[in-house]
Amino acid sequence: MFNNSKYPDNKSAFWFLLPCLLGCSVFIIIPVFFSFGLSFYDWNLLTTPHFVKFDNYIELFKEPEFYQVFKNTVVYAIFTTLFGVLIPLFLADILNRKFMFSDFFKTAYFIPFITPMLVIALIWAWIFDPNIGFMNYILRTNIQWLYNPDTAMIAVIAVSVWKLIGYNTVILIGGYACINSSLPEAAEIDGANKLQIFFRIILPLLSPVIFFLLIVTTISSFQIFDLIYLMTQGGPNGATDVLVYWLYKNSFEYFNIGRASAAAYILFIIIAVLSLCQWAVRKLWVYGEE
Repeated sequence: MFNNSKYPDNKSAFWFLLPCLLGCSVFIIIPVFFSFGLSFYDWNLLTTPHFVKFDNYIELFKEPEFYQVFKNTVVYAIFTTLFGVLIPLFLADILNRKFMFSDFFKTAYFIPFITPMLVIALIWAWIFDPNIGFMNYILRTNIQWLYNPDTAMIAVIAVSVWKLIGYNTVILIGGYACINSSLPEAAEIDGANKLQIFFRIILPLLSPVIFFLLIVTTISSFQIFDLIYLMTQGGPNGATDVLVYWLYKNSFEYFNIGRASAAAYILFIIIAVLSLCQWAVRKLWVYGEE
């Protein structure tokens, strides 16, 4: 393979890729298969693993707390994905029009995405603080944002959407750049108004980019962990407890490795099924898919 005269650089490429391949194998590929095997065992990291077949999966589906955690995850993913795509779509349409300071706003919207989650969580925890927080000061109220089960999830979703807006907006602006400007101009000459141009020309041509963002945002929403860990720890009363944080607690607080591994693979199946469903229906609304 490496001595083929048509590809003289294959050997060099292999050695350059080797560190990355080793890292992926040691820290990703091997743990994936190892954790799948652990999902069939009862193990607390100290004693000898005990093979229990499908008991971990069966116990999960019998546990009411698991269904509450699953519901929280679905609610978080739906609203984060919905607003995390709709708001950037609106902003991208505005920022695509050249006006004074448009480049400044593009940069400003993107900054939260590259800001470390630890910093974001600390700042927003202060903003939502019921005593000294900026949010209650502006609204002239005393809402217990992160300490009330009715508002905690709303607050977490708001922070997640705020962080996502910059990245999704930039991607959509890139989609706008690929649209032939003569198409909306011709439609305007023919008498189409701005709404007709947006919904009948711009939106269909942006549908491949929107489809990409829906897939990526859905997957990342179901994998949320750091924001929950830093802001609410799943509280209050489990109102923001999501699947990844829940399996983390089962692993490193309760030392129930088998159950946590089973939950991880249930999450994997959920994400895979949702992605396949989105892929299956893409032909119904994504431009250019047949």
